[in-house]
Amino acid sequence: MARFLDIHPVDPQPRLVAQVGATLREGGVIAYPTDSGYALGALMGNADAKERMRAIRRLDDRHHYTLVVKDFAQLGQLVHIDNAVFRAVKAATPGPYTFILPATSEVPRRLLHPKKRTVGIRMPDHPVVRALVEEVGEPLLTTTLILPGETEPMTEGWLVKEELDHQLDLVVEAGDVVAAPTTVVDWTGGEPVVERVGAGDPSRFERV
Repeated sequence: MARFLDIHPVDPQPRLVAQVGATLREGGVIAYPTDSGYALGALMGNADAKERMRAIRRLDDRHHYTLVVKDFAQLGQLVHIDNAVFRAVKAATPGPYTFILPATSEVPRRLLHPKKRTVGIRMPDHPVVRALVEEVGEPLLTTTLILPGETEPMTEGWLVKEELDHQLDLVVEAGDVVAAPTTVVDWTGGEPVVERVGAGDPSRFERV
């Protein structure tokens, strides 16, 4: 059964954040709130996490997994990004966007898109997420928690626990959550391509 922790959404309690960090370091997969619905999360180095996430969401091999970072120093270690893209991403973050970018050798091969050698990057605007990434000191492997057959992410911690109690190690509750996934922007072809419209305003990335 998954543990259930209620963390303050604005001022996360360090003691509880540390408990989530301990679960992640022990190889756990968690469900946690972001600025665009709930997400599944695990440490980037957790070799089993991708398969556990794929089983929960019934994803195929073409799915882009995402790495949640705390700042641009982490981002720069994980993806190749030129100055123009950097400026555009910086202007939109933190926020409810996922950016698809070419991965560096720092990203484990198992996390890359099998054909494109790319990975998603995310910098959410949520105090609990920032606290978690700071606590573990490395990016989180993540994917939006959209159940099979659904189009919107889950938004209530108690319901996540009820639905996935035996498939997760811990569920974080932290107040109200927006019922929309991230806006996904693919930037691997030189120009931004909006692949999914979600909580983030897509207009800044759409060509006129």
